[in-house]
Amino acid sequence: MSPKSTKIKPGIQTQFKDALRLTSANWAALADREEGKWQIRNAKKLPPERQSSLTRLLSESTVDTWLCGALSGGNSRSVSLPMQSGLGTPRLFAFPVSNTSRMVLVGAERQSPKAQRVWRTLASTLRAGNGTKPKAAREAISPDLQAGLPYDLPRSLEHILTVFTHEVPCSSAWIAIRRGDILDIEAVWNTDDPTKKSLPVDSNKLFQQVHKTSSEVVVLRGAPGWESIPEVGKKRGVKVWICLPLLIGHRMIGVLVMWRQKEVTQREWRRLHELTANFAPSVEMAVTFFEMGMHLRRLGMFNDFALTVSSAQNLEGIARRVFDLLARIFGTELITLYLLSTDARMLREFYNRDRRLLPRLNDLSGHPMAKFLSQPRLLRLDGDVSTELPSADIHQARSGMIVPLRYRGQSVGVLTIESVRSQAFSQYDEHLIGVIASHLAGLVEYGRLREEAEGRARSLGLIHEVVQQVIGLNDKYEIAQITADLLSQYFDYEVTAVLLGDKQHRLTIHGFGGKFGSDIRKVVGRRDLSSYSGITGHVFLTGESQLVNDTRQNRLYEQLEGWNASSEVCVALKDNDHIFGIIDIESSRLNAFTRNDLIAIESLAGILAAVVSKTDQYQRLQEANRQLRQTQIELKARMEAQRAAEHRLVQTAKLAALGEMAAGIAHELNNPLTTVTGFSELILEEMPEDVSYRTEMEMVQREAHRAGEVVRRLLDFSRQGERTRSRADANELVEDVIALTQHLIHTSGIQLVAELGGDLPWVSVDRNQIKQVLLNLIHNALQAMPNGGRLYLSTAERSRDGRRWITMSVRDTGVGIDPKDQPRIFEPFFTTRRGGTGTGLGLSVTYGIITDHGGFIDVESEIGKGSLFTVWLPL
Repeated sequence: MSPKSTKIKPGIQTQFKDALRLTSANWAALADREEGKWQIRNAKKLPPERQSSLTRLLSESTVDTWLCGALSGGNSRSVSLPMQSGLGTPRLFAFPVSNTSRMVLVGAERQSPKAQRVWRTLASTLRAGNGTKPKAAREAISPDLQAGLPYDLPRSLEHILTVFTHEVPCSSAWIAIRRGDILDIEAVWNTDDPTKKSLPVDSNKLFQQVHKTSSEVVVLRGAPGWESIPEVGKKRGVKVWICLPLLIGHRMIGVLVMWRQKEVTQREWRRLHELTANFAPSVEMAVTFFEMGMHLRRLGMFNDFALTVSSAQNLEGIARRVFDLLARIFGTELITLYLLSTDARMLREFYNRDRRLLPRLNDLSGHPMAKFLSQPRLLRLDGDVSTELPSADIHQARSGMIVPLRYRGQSVGVLTIESVRSQAFSQYDEHLIGVIASHLAGLVEYGRLREEAEGRARSLGLIHEVVQQVIGLNDKYEIAQITADLLSQYFDYEVTAVLLGDKQHRLTIHGFGGKFGSDIRKVVGRRDLSSYSGITGHVFLTGESQLVNDTRQNRLYEQLEGWNASSEVCVALKDNDHIFGIIDIESSRLNAFTRNDLIAIESLAGILAAVVSKTDQYQRLQEANRQLRQTQIELKARMEAQRAAEHRLVQTAKLAALGEMAAGIAHELNNPLTTVTGFSELILEEMPEDVSYRTEMEMVQREAHRAGEVVRRLLDFSRQGERTRSRADANELVEDVIALTQHLIHTSGIQLVAELGGDLPWVSVDRNQIKQVLLNLIHNALQAMPNGGRLYLSTAERSRDGRRWITMSVRDTGVGIDPKDQPRIFEPFFTTRRGGTGTGLGLSVTYGIITDHGGFIDVESEIGKGSLFTVWLPL
């Protein structure tokens, strides 16, 4: 900003020119502080661009404070300038013109003591040569009403304070307006202390003295009373504190306080008395206009109240908007709204602290605000209000208003407004808050009805959702968990639990939801809920619903590890008189639940009880059906076992009859065969080696031996002979048989694959008989693969029918067995071989051996793909 253009006086320019030549300074300027700003009046060797830089520098608050200090103290000062200041010099020197608001500013690298004396002399010459008053003092004593100052109290008082500080220099000063027993600081000069600071009159002896005597009070440093002076505006090194009353007649409307380095002269006292007498009416007029303007603004804010608060959708929204408006109207945030619950048992509180709206719920009985619900009139309090408002002690409130809220003759709540200032509320405030309260009561009643309707709608929505999701479910665990999740979803509860009892009447089925539901699940999982302790146990035993809004006052409550509920709602699930579960809701906040919550949970409990009861009946029906199916399966298994036993009995009978027949045949054939064998051996012993018919005789002997072997087998099949059983390794038995048949397998073009199990337990068997079984099965497999193929031999340990078995399997890739022939393969003399090459005794003998060992044989076969014979031997 370019400096203010003024007519340059030749005398000052000449003085600046001579002083610059004597002191070797870079430039000099004369600055005047007017209306809170520094203006450059005269300058030498300071081009316009540097004048602009100097003006910007002087407008900075730190530089302004520094210059005001030099001006009030009457002492010269110097300070270093930043490189970017644009003033072309590293240092700024300031020399005040005594008893004026002007300052000689000099830019130089350094100034010796002698050079500084030159500038101080020049500054004193400027004061002597200027007999006019500062512009602020020349202005009319009363503020210009056309300028709008009376409507702006801070600006009016700052204007008046500027006149005082120009006329009587000081280190700092402030003006306070009296409101009751409080002095509110409204304007300050040369201090960083805030305005709107309140000082009590009664608790300060100095202010009491000013008030009683209606005259000024002066306190010197070290004198009695110096320590009790409020330190507002106090500067280092000040020695004098002055307090002058602003009087209208004998009534003190405010005070002027000044801090000085030296005592006030007689001429300055006369000027101060003259100014206070002249300015007191202006101050009162400014205060009056200001309060009238405030009243009009409050009426405008009431208009805002009618428009904005009525659009809130719930009680919390209403409270938030009301608090914002009341804080603007009355200048305090110490506001509390107490609302009566629908059942008139609880008091819902909304209080405004640190610009936050904090709700809570308390019992009405014993509450300190209960007595004001029946009070029809507003109560305004001053002085010690803590006897009526319990929060007044916390905030050191010294005044307040208690406003009952009544709708159609019925009390709906109480509104309280507090202030740390005494007599902070006037009769006008009473009327205004009374009008606001009448409208607020209607809005509160509307908000309560709306919340109640929304609560019922949420309850109905929850019940509908529960019915939709759990109907048709048969799993109680799933029903409990879905219900708990829906409760936390609809009502935002911290912990929701649905506990159902089992047949032993123990709470073993759990469903948990809410923010802390998973944590509670872990804790409950480690507890035995069959002891029926705590609030939940009491409800499960008695069926009585519980609504507890302060668990500290309830003897039944038991704290869980890691969780402390402050409020709890618990409702029983009942089928007629039978209690089979509970619904439990918990919160860490005190007074978290209302009667509406209890009603909603009880309604849900009724629906859920019907669903669970139907589920119980369905599960009992399902259990009966399952038992019938199990009985049917067992009966079928028994019938199959009976048929198998009958089949085995028939087989055994066939084998017994065959055995008897075979025994007879064997005995009849054995004697002639013995004769033939004996005589053939005698003939061969005596027959020379070169006889031509010796070969035929040897053939006779071999065939007789073979016929005898057949007879021996028939005898083995027909009677039980001596059995020698011992513990044997199944793998070793298979390997022995493989060694016996290796050559035959290889010559038949068969590929052998052995898959023998490891670490098999030994089995008690007749080793020779089991080898005979394996030989029979391998021979049958080889004959089923005339064109070659694969033969698989395997052993394993397996379980069947609750017993442990060793299995030996023989599988081929041959022609397979026709399904119609499979039931007869173990019958004696039944064979599937064509051309009379089979005797039909191999599998019959095998079957007899395995049955004698307490085992059995499984057969699987498919035409064209092969057969699998599995021998099961018990361990």
